[in-house]
Amino acid sequence: MKHLIYSIVLSLLFAGCKSTKTLQSSGTLDSNMSVRQVVKNHNKLETKFTTLQGRLKVEYIQGDRSETHTLTLRMGYDNTIWVNAFLNMVRVKITPDRVRFYNKLDKTYFDGDYALISELLGTNLGFENLQNLLLGEAVFDINPKEFKQLKHASAYKLTPKKSNPLFDLLYIINPVYFKLDAQQLSQSLKQNTLNIKYQSYQKIHGIVIPESLSIKAINTDEQTTLNLNIKSVILDQPLRFPFKIPKGFKAIELQ
Repeated sequence: MKHLIYSIVLSLLFAGCKSTKTLQSSGTLDSNMSVRQVVKNHNKLETKFTTLQGRLKVEYIQGDRSETHTLTLRMGYDNTIWVNAFLNMVRVKITPDRVRFYNKLDKTYFDGDYALISELLGTNLGFENLQNLLLGEAVFDINPKEFKQLKHASAYKLTPKKSNPLFDLLYIINPVYFKLDAQQLSQSLKQNTLNIKYQSYQKIHGIVIPESLSIKAINTDEQTTLNLNIKSVILDQPLRFPFKIPKGFKAIELQ
């Protein structure tokens, strides 16, 4: 059950919007650009919208098992992440204070807080952190005074100056549009690593949003890979986020 929910959570973390313009990721590094300037440019391009609706094709790979699904995603900026599977078989609604979902296949549901996601990803995460991951932004705010820049052939590579006892962070920022090319969270003691690579971005109505990305969750027992491709989008239109647990469904406790 834990691995199943981990997969569901990760599949919600990343999506984007279809556009007629795919951004070129290659650019020239400015060797004189300081960490403070890199972070300033990254923060300046923070993605903001009122609502977003799109379709996301997700390929899930774990060992010999492989599945492909198309999901409907709706977002209300800073307040809701809503996902619906085909024929409403699975529905998820994440808000700043709650994580809820139900599954019609086995008539179960979950209604709880962020303790689940925090445990699965190895650190305390809230709605803003998940939204940042989804939009190609640093999962945790970058304080320029606490980060250093390492050499990289084609991007700005930032890592904390001091090691964190809970997890290690790595951000690789694109020199053209200053979104993340990749980010990594790792726990050496638990041998858990979450690698996210943003393979392409797109620009729609002046907003830069992920277009294609790959996620790898690695631990001592297994590796889970999620390949995501964006299919379509509607921005800033009135949206509803319906969620009602069907009668007769059984609550589940996730270990």
